[in-house]
Amino acid sequence: MEQVRRVACALLIVFFTASAAAHAQAESELTSKTLDHPDADLISAVPLRLTDEWNLPSTTAPLVYQVEATPTPAIEPAEVEPDDPWEEFNAKMFEFNRRMDTYAMKPVAKQWKTMVPARAQLMIANAFDNVTVVPRVVNILLQGKWEGAGREVSRFLINSTAGVGGLFDPAKDVWHIEKGPADFGQTLGKWGADPGPYLVLPFTEPLTVRDGIGKLVDRAIDPLSYVVPLLPALGLTAGKRLNERALNYELFASFDDDVIDPYAAVRDGYLQQRKHMLAE
Repeated sequence: MEQVRRVACALLIVFFTASAAAHAQAESELTSKTLDHPDADLISAVPLRLTDEWNLPSTTAPLVYQVEATPTPAIEPAEVEPDDPWEEFNAKMFEFNRRMDTYAMKPVAKQWKTMVPARAQLMIANAFDNVTVVPRVVNILLQGKWEGAGREVSRFLINSTAGVGGLFDPAKDVWHIEKGPADFGQTLGKWGADPGPYLVLPFTEPLTVRDGIGKLVDRAIDPLSYVVPLLPALGLTAGKRLNERALNYELFASFDDDVIDPYAAVRDGYLQQRKHMLAE
């Protein structure tokens, strides 16, 4: 019996020693991989870090502390699936829009980028932002952001005068007054409306049902929609889209080269962006 006891004790000692060593090695490898990761800065910026969530002890702490003080890791909630019940239709529309961009918008944007200097492209974008101030101000007011509305009016007055009709942005460059993006889809979200299903339509950017309704309302409250005839308005919209495509030409090229599943990447990125805007 004494011999059996000795063998059992020896096995237990080997077992716990190996477990402690494996635990320390795994933690050391995890720390090393995190520090050597090419996106280490990005990882360290995540609010809930791995060490905060799991409360890993120091590898220099005694063995007794490691065994007794390490709690059972909390089970993380499952990732919320995006509301995309029309994914089959959306994927087809997304591919249609992507082909239209590849074979129509991209070549024209490349020529536009070649002929129009970057500074002039930025001036055109500034002018479009300046003339669409009314829907922004209305939505900021509907969201109860009185100071934000005052900033938008100040931006419009400064850029329309000192900025030569909005071609330049001295409100930002000199007075450091930033533009506050706001639309009626965001306003509906602030009022508690659910975003609804994700939706992709031909010739449009990604949407949710709520944001699609918001775009219709924004157009209805924009005075330019009543002043500018339909065909010139469509031409202005096309020109704005073309100029934006030229300004973001390299970004689009990088996206096409690096992203494996562009549909999911665009969908998830858009939904996260809209969620972030509602939280502001």
